[in-house]
Amino acid sequence: MSRIPKARKEAILSKMRAPHPVSIRQLALQENLSEATLYNWRNQLRQEGRPVPEHHRNPQNWSAQTRFAVVVETLAMSEIELSEYCRAKGLFPEQVKQWRDLSIQAQGQAEASTPEQAQENKTLRKQNKQLEREILRKDKALAEAAALLILQKKLRALWGEPEED
Repeated sequence: MSRIPKARKEAILSKMRAPHPVSIRQLALQENLSEATLYNWRNQLRQEGRPVPEHHRNPQNWSAQTRFAVVVETLAMSEIELSEYCRAKGLFPEQVKQWRDLSIQAQGQAEASTPEQAQENKTLRKQNKQLEREILRKDKALAEAAALLILQKKLRALWGEPEED
């Protein structure tokens, strides 16, 4: 197994992190590497919290993980740095600010979850499970009743008795 020089790996990773990257398959063909290697590298970047856009998605449709990585990466940047970063990534500063606001809002909602809400959720899950069991029981009973009716009709047809409705 040959080692890939660090400079070449960084160049390939920069192609993966470009604003409109090519697909992993195309990049693997261009660089004469296996797709599995590139997928592993991409996953490592994501685990490090670095944004890696998908090749077939525009920034509005990036995964939540990628958008959050962009927010974290740009958190301490000034307006000028943010603008340069956005130009390099093919983003608008307003998008990043919107994603930042959504992240803050989501964190606020997570903190607002109280023990009372957790208890209520537990009660609702238990009630939902009970209702699902009851529906399943009734479905089985209905299927059995339908089968009995069909058998009854077939028996009448076999013996030639008149049907009663």
